[in-house]
Parts: sequence; C-alpha cells; structure tokens
Amino acid sequence: METFPAMPLAGWHDTKETLHRYAQVVGKIRLASGVRRNHWWSVPFHLTGQGLTTRPMGQVDGNPIFTIDFDLVGHRLRVSTVEGRAVSFALPGRSVASFYRETMRALDSVGVHVDLAHPHPFDLPDSVRPFAEDTEHASYDPVMVTRYWQVLSQVNLLLEEFAARFSGKISPVHHFWHTFDIACTRFSDRVVDQPAEADPVTREAYSREVVSSGFWFGDEGFPEPAFYCYTAPEPEGMEAEPLLPASARWIEQRGGHLAVLRYDDARAEPDPRAAVLSFYESAYQAGAGHAGWDITGLASPGGITDPCLR
Repeated sequence: METFPAMPLAGWHDTKETLHRYAQVVGKIRLASGVRRNHWWSVPFHLTGQGLTTRPMGQVDGNPIFTIDFDLVGHRLRVSTVEGRAVSFALPGRSVASFYRETMRALDSVGVHVDLAHPHPFDLPDSVRPFAEDTEHASYDPVMVTRYWQVLSQVNLLLEEFAARFSGKISPVHHFWHTFDIACTRFSDRVVDQPAEADPVTREAYSREVVSSGFWFGDEGFPEPAFYCYTAPEPEGMEAEPLLPASARWIEQRGGHLAVLRYDDARAEPDPRAAVLSFYESAYQAGAGHAGWDITGLASPGGITDPCLR
C-alpha cells in the first residue's frame, strides 16, 4: 500500500462529518460504560486489523462485558458480548439519527443497557442537536472511509515507534473521537494547577505537564490533514527552535504555538516515514528542552532501557 495515500479534506468532507458523529455516538457509550482512567485514557478508540474498537467494557455498570467495533473494510458496526452474542448492521446510507437508533437497538438486543447522560455531539457546531434528530449528516463514501482507516493505521505505527523512544509516563497511541485525531502523549511528573473555570475535560487531560504528538484529518480551522505536536503548558522560547523537515513550521493557535507538518509535505519527502519521525523528535526536543525535562534520562532508544543492552 502507498505510504500516506492522498487524503484531501475536500474529497471526503461530508463523509468525515458523518463518520465523526458516528464515532461520537459510540464514544459516549464508551465513556458511560468503561472504567475511568487518568487523563481520559479509558475513552478513546484503538485500532484493529479492520477498523476501530472500544475495547472491552461493561461489568462495573451491571452490563455484560461487551465491545463495539467499526469494521471500516466491510463497513459495518458490530456489537458483541463476552458470552458470544453479537449483532451488526451496515454503515453506508445512514444518517446520524439512523445510526444512533440502530446502535441503541443493537445494544438492547444483546442485553446491554446504557443511559447516555448527554446524547449530543461534543464540541461540534451542532452540539445542541440530539443525535436522534440529526438527519442532516448522512454521507458515507466507503472508499474514503477505508482510506481514512489505512492512513490511521500507518500513523498509528509511526506513533508507536516514536513512543518507544520514551521511558517515562506515556499514553497509549489512541484515536480521540471528540477531536477525531490520533495521538500519543508524553508526561512529566510536574502537576499543573488548571484554573477553576477550566472545563473538567481540560482539567483532567492537562493535570500534568505534557508533550503531545499526533495527526488530524483537517477541519474548518485548518482545512487539510497534518501531523502536529504541542507542549502544555507552553515554555517560553519554544517556538524559536528549528523543526525538521524544513517544510515543518510553528503556527499560532489558541494563544499558543503548535508545531505542524502538512500531510502533503510529508508525502513529498523522499522518505515520508523518516520525515514524520524527525518532525516529532524535533518538536519534542524543542518543547521538553525549554520545559527543562531530563531528555537523556527519559530516553529509551529502540524501546530499550536494559543498561546491558544499551
């Protein structure tokens, strides 16, 4: 398969808007049925050989152990329980309202009962509209959805390789359904006192100092796919550091600075994978260096901390 196939936002914008809301429906089920982990690590999706999974959930809320999986090759949603009960339905041709109804019906048919506290989109322009009333978003291009998953799969392994270089506290590589990006976050042990007016999502996600690296598919604010990295809280002077490759740049966003490598610029490099890894490393060095992290002490080249092998 081609490394980083073409993924212009304009080519699947309407499909992405629909799929994003499908993901939020399932993500809110995950939020309601999983065991809470620090920094919301319990909430995002993980990749499978054919799409995305919630991973097993239930039991603590009285439900049987169950999973919800997006098959983005066969284009079906599958709900299954540990007892072997399973039901699936086709994804193409459904509005968000139809998807929501079918998902809840599928859960009920296998004996899972979930009460969503707020069955609306999160942090999207139509957040006041319930999923059950969204008949506007109903586009689903199977070719582009499969390509989305293939790009995710490639970036997932790149982030796994980058993650292996760090021996400190680090998140899994996971796909966030609220922002529709895939990311991996490195942490220091410094506690960050968030302002009282910060929302609970932010307070939990950024309760420690972080350097987060990831990839998103573009939106109205940045209408193209891109690799990114940021440090929070942002240390002074970070944005003056050079980034690799030469096409990467710092941009201002939400009062801070974000390191960005456009997806198409990465595709144009002689070795796109190496270019992305060098980008993540240069952005990490800039942020962690100015924040005073022990970069050498936290390194694990090749994923090895064994002093004899190192």
